[in-house]
Amino acid sequence: MADNRPIGIFDSGLGGLTVVREIIKILPNEDLVYLGDTARVPYGTRSKETIIKFSFEDAEFLLTKNVKCIIIACNTASSVAASVLKKELDVPVFDVIGPALRDARMISGNGKIGMIGTRATVASGAYKDTFGIACPLLVPFIEEGEINSGALELVVKNYLKGFEKTKIKALILGCTHYPIIEELIRRVIGGGIKLVNPEKSVSIATKKYLIEHKMLSDKQGQGRRTYFVTDLTDRFKSVAEMFLGHSINGYLKKVIIG
Repeated sequence: MADNRPIGIFDSGLGGLTVVREIIKILPNEDLVYLGDTARVPYGTRSKETIIKFSFEDAEFLLTKNVKCIIIACNTASSVAASVLKKELDVPVFDVIGPALRDARMISGNGKIGMIGTRATVASGAYKDTFGIACPLLVPFIEEGEINSGALELVVKNYLKGFEKTKIKALILGCTHYPIIEELIRRVIGGGIKLVNPEKSVSIATKKYLIEHKMLSDKQGQGRRTYFVTDLTDRFKSVAEMFLGHSINGYLKKVIIG
């Protein structure tokens, strides 16, 4: 048996394209439909009710594309809306938080776990039993393309020094933007601390589920990828390609939802 319907992925913006990048690596034959709600980003400043509303609208759009499952590639939506979507939707729903926590606990043993993310993600407490540090300046640096700047390295060092006395064994990159600077974070935090990339964790969890439930595509060759955003500017294309690591070849389309 096979299921050739696409995998649906949504985020409040373009950061979730790092999840797409990981899915492409481990499930290259799968068709993908991505929705970035760029007209209403960020979700982190919204009320719980609004985040759930937006997340439902994102999911409902993906369902119109006949997706076989949905990945919530947004830490804020994962922490606030995932449990509701999992109960209400008729397709499997995966969030970035649960798989990352499981991986962090496995590699840390009984050791402490650290997490870096936006203020909203850290404040949500969704990454349970972790020592969280908010890093609000990292996203602007990354989105401006300043990923190799000395200034960014100083900012990262300033944030991560907060872990010096915590004796953490693993560090969760609790924002979809952070894998873009994973090597910098690894260099600053030191080799004794293992990094956990939620994008990899949720991609592996999704693949495992699809295999176990005989839902993998049996198509040959590279899957078809379609990218939708709720607001589109010339800059979005360059930012999107930075997250993906390759050209999107004109498949970035504007759509109205809600």
